Amino acid sequence: MAEQNNTQNDSSGPDSALQAISNGLVHLMSDSYGRGPTKAKTYILDDGYVICVMHEIFTTAEQTLIEAGEKDLVRRTRIAFQTALADQFKAVVSDALGRKVLTYQSQIVFDPPSCFEFFILEEP
Repeated sequence: MAEQNNTQNDSSGPDSALQAISNGLVHLMSDSYGRGPTKAKTYILDDGYVICVMHEIFTTAEQTLIEAGEKDLVRRTRIAFQTALADQFKAVVSDALGRKVLTYQSQIVFDPPSCFEFFILEEP
């Protein structure tokens, strides 16, 4: 039957590789922040893009700042921190798929507390 969405899982991105990416990114975030997301799911789109969506991402300190109206500070700090760790984030995806990651971008949202990790892969 037809796929329900535009996600594709082919030989360059089987379910086990997608799970390895989710687990690797959660582990990296847990090690780096002292707390990891509670849920993560990774998708491959058009065999050239990887997106990992993670939920319940904020630490206790970040949640305190958010409640004090400091969302912009939390966003800037998160983005700066994940930019500093970009090579490690890219390595998780590259190792799982056996393909070079050309670039990586991270974004967070507050309601629901989630982040989106975007990776662009080199052509196969």
